[in-house]
Amino acid sequence: MNNTLSICTATYNRAYKILKLYESLNKQTDKNFEWIVIDDESNDNTQELISKCENQDNGYKIKYIKQKHGGKHRAINRAVDIAEGDYIFIVDSDDYITQNAVELIHKWISSCVDNYMIAGVAGLKIAVDGRIYGGNTKIKRNYVDASNFERAKYHLYGDKAEVYRRDLLMKYKFPEYEGEYFITEDICWLNIAAEGLKIRWYNEPIYIAEYLDDGLSKSGANDIKGHKNNFKGYCLYISECIKKKPFTQRLIHLKEYNKTCNCLKIGLKKRSKLIGISIAKYLRMYWFGIPIGYLIRKIRKY
Repeated sequence: MNNTLSICTATYNRAYKILKLYESLNKQTDKNFEWIVIDDESNDNTQELISKCENQDNGYKIKYIKQKHGGKHRAINRAVDIAEGDYIFIVDSDDYITQNAVELIHKWISSCVDNYMIAGVAGLKIAVDGRIYGGNTKIKRNYVDASNFERAKYHLYGDKAEVYRRDLLMKYKFPEYEGEYFITEDICWLNIAAEGLKIRWYNEPIYIAEYLDDGLSKSGANDIKGHKNNFKGYCLYISECIKKKPFTQRLIHLKEYNKTCNCLKIGLKKRSKLIGISIAKYLRMYWFGIPIGYLIRKIRKY
C-alpha cells in the first residue's frame, strides 16, 4: 500500500469561500495528493472557478464533478468512488489546511501503513484564532492509538481532522435514502470503531475550521430539525448506536431520539420498532435515561 492521499471536498454554493482552501493546497510543502471537488449542484460560479483552478500548474491533480443535489454524504460517497489515493482526507469547502498538513499526514501514515488495526490518522482542528476545537487533549506522547469509542479517555473532544483508509470508506459508505439530504458522518466512524480499529491521534493542528451560519453545523442538520427531515437515515443511525456504542453513549443517543419522536408524536412501541429493538429492551434503556415518574406516566399512556 502506498501513501497517496485524496483530499475530498463536497461543496454547495461556496464559490465565495472555496478559493481559500485552494490557496492553502497550493502552499503545501508536499504536493503528493489529489483534490477531488464534488459540486452538489451549486447555482453560483463554482464550476467556472474550479475550471480556472484546473488550468493552473498546481503541482497536484484536480478532479471536479457536478452532481444532482443530494447532500454532503452522497458527494463524499462519489468522491471515495473515484479517489486514486489510499487515504481520504475530507476537507469542507469553507475550511482550509495548514501549510504542512499533507507533509505531516504522509509522515503519520508511514508510521502505521502496515498495521491493519489502524484505520487512519488524525490531527487537530483549530479556529482561525488558534483555539483548539474540543479543548486541550491528554495525549502525553507524540500520539495515541484509540478507537472513536475511547476518545473521552484522552480528552479528544469536539471535531478533529481525521484521515481514513479508502478501503474502509468503500466498505462503510454513507447510507442514501430517497428524499433525504443529510446523515451524520458518525454512522461510518462507529462502524469502523466497532471492528476494533483505531485512529492514530496526533496533538498537532492541520485543519482550520470556520463554522459558517449557512453550514451544516449551524443549519440544524444534526439536531432535532434535521432528524425530522431525514428520519429514515436518523433511525438507522440510532439503531447502529444501540448495537455498537458503549452503554452510556447509547443512552445519550436514545435521549435525543426520544426528543425527536416526541416532536413527531410517535409512541413507544413504534419507536422501538423503528430502531429494530424489542419494546422490552427499549423500556429497559428508557428506564436508565429518564426520571422514573415520567416513565411510569408514559407506560400507562401506551
